[in-house]
Order: sequence, then structure tokens, then C-alpha cells
Amino acid sequence: MSIATLEHLYVENHAWLCLWLRRRLDCGEEAADLAHDTFLRVLRKPDDLPAVREPRAYLTTVARGLLNDHWRRRSLEKAWLETLAALPEDFDASPERLLVLQQTLHQLDIMLAGLAAKAREVFVLSQLEGLTYVEIATRMKLSDRTVKRYMAQGFELCLALID
Repeated sequence: MSIATLEHLYVENHAWLCLWLRRRLDCGEEAADLAHDTFLRVLRKPDDLPAVREPRAYLTTVARGLLNDHWRRRSLEKAWLETLAALPEDFDASPERLLVLQQTLHQLDIMLAGLAAKAREVFVLSQLEGLTYVEIATRMKLSDRTVKRYMAQGFELCLALID
């Protein structure tokens, strides 16, 4: 990939990508940040660019992945704030302890991102909410076998990350 190719891609599509992201985020600053991140990701995979026939479709695909990450992080932050608000008043909430808890939650989120959406939900319902496999199967309208398979995927991922 040449600098001229990337420059052309940027000049021709940056404003369009910002507008596309702004419609989804309803925030110009976040849209600009994600557009920037999109082009950074394109820079990290220079071998992909020469094969791109539809630049806007390619940029949309990259941006959509970043947008999904953004929404997941926002959901995680909301859950974190709700958790903090629900803590008992006598909970030792030193800044160091809160930081460790937040980092652990972030690492868990990264780990779970390696699972498909349904497998991730099954794993969270089991491990964080304490539901039984039967309860999960009923709630998610899945077979017991599927729940077990998703749980196995989650545990395999945990073991792989531990190694």
C-alpha cells in the first residue's frame, strides 16, 4: 500500500465516514474518533487495501466492528456504574480496589469478546448470574445440549487464556 493510496482513500471517504458514524452515534466527537480509529485499523493491515474494490463497503465493515466495540464498552461502563451504586455503604471502595475491580471486569470483557454472542450470553448467565443450564436453556429457548456446548466453548477460552 502506498501513502498516496491511503491518502486518496482518506480524502475521498473521511467526511462520508464521519457522517455515517454520526448518524449511528448521534455525537460528532465520537464519530470523528471512530473514523480516526477506522483509518488507523486500515493502516495496520496494509496488505488488504490493494484488494479493496469498494472502499466505502470496506470502511463500513471496519467501522462497524469498532462501533460494536464502542457499544460493548459503553454497556460495560453502564454496568460498572450500576454495580458501584449498588454496593453497600460500608464497602471498602478505595480507589486502588475499585481500579482492580474495573481492570478485572475489562479483562473479562476482552475474554468474552472471543465468544459468539449467544455463547457469551450463556456463559455470563451461568458464571455471573448463577443460573443452571436448564434455566439458561429455558430463558434463551435453547436445548440443554446447546447450552452445554456454549459453556464448553467458554471454559475452553478461559483455559486457553490462562495458558
